[in-house]
Amino acid sequence: MNKRTIRDTGVAVSELGFGAAPIGNLYAPVSDAEARAAVDAAWDAGIRYFDTAPHYGLGLSERRLGAALAGHARDDYVVSTKVGRLLVTNPAPTGSDLPHGGFAVGDELTRRLDYSPDGVRRSLDESLVRLGLDRVDIVLVHDPVEHMDEVIERTIPALVELRDQGVVGAIGLGMNLWEPLRRAVLETDVDVVMIAGRWTLLDRTAAPLLEACESRDCSVFAAAPFNSGLLAKAWPEPSARFDYGPVSERELHRARELAAACEAGGASLPQVALQFGLRHPLVASVVAGMGTARHAADDAALMSAPVTEDAWARIAEVHAGFATP
Repeated sequence: MNKRTIRDTGVAVSELGFGAAPIGNLYAPVSDAEARAAVDAAWDAGIRYFDTAPHYGLGLSERRLGAALAGHARDDYVVSTKVGRLLVTNPAPTGSDLPHGGFAVGDELTRRLDYSPDGVRRSLDESLVRLGLDRVDIVLVHDPVEHMDEVIERTIPALVELRDQGVVGAIGLGMNLWEPLRRAVLETDVDVVMIAGRWTLLDRTAAPLLEACESRDCSVFAAAPFNSGLLAKAWPEPSARFDYGPVSERELHRARELAAACEAGGASLPQVALQFGLRHPLVASVVAGMGTARHAADDAALMSAPVTEDAWARIAEVHAGFATP
């Protein structure tokens, strides 16, 4: 699988990234064996970039990912994790994190927001223990939507210091809102931003963010390419989810128009949805959640299947019509 380099950092990621939230039991349990098989299948398919976070399964994703990668040479893969949420003892556990955090795990721990420099270092140290690694390659500030002033004034400078010391290779932010990311790109010295669900085949609202990234030579990770599942099947279904919730009639209709254009061009909707992000030169990797070996193998196959220029032209024509009143 091809690799692309983040900015001028020398950190090279595979064009398809392994999103490790599902192996943290996102919405439903995944066994240890299934999680290990998903990582193994991704590796066999050539995926060498793996993204995780303490938030995912209250540390479960990091532990499982680290265990699965332990048999591989450290220089052969890239790992990103996130800071901003410390895991602390839960004073009032209910037995499940599903209602609050969305992960099918026990809630003996809970998340405490901490974007301070000390919190960043503590979070990173604890992630390294869970991962069983002596370093991670990329650190992203996780969802600091209501804390951007602090992140710009304190968190990013702390990460810049870690980068300058060689502790990490690249730094940035990750969230599903493009406006705060754009501010960070314009006001700080970040290497990469991860935008979830806003630079996809259907939802391209992050275009102003990519323009800012171009002006600052900042790389992009395009995450959630299927928009929570709506674009994951050749023909979108009314029961599909869009951006973590039920799909509207408007979005379902648009997704089906795109699906018909893909089919007319000899491609499938999931295939085109996965490859769309990489058509922008600043996108270093498309990061898709993978909870099973089949998901990993299927996504890798879809990423490598060529899409004709005729198909892209048909899709562009359909999407242009979405802006017409």
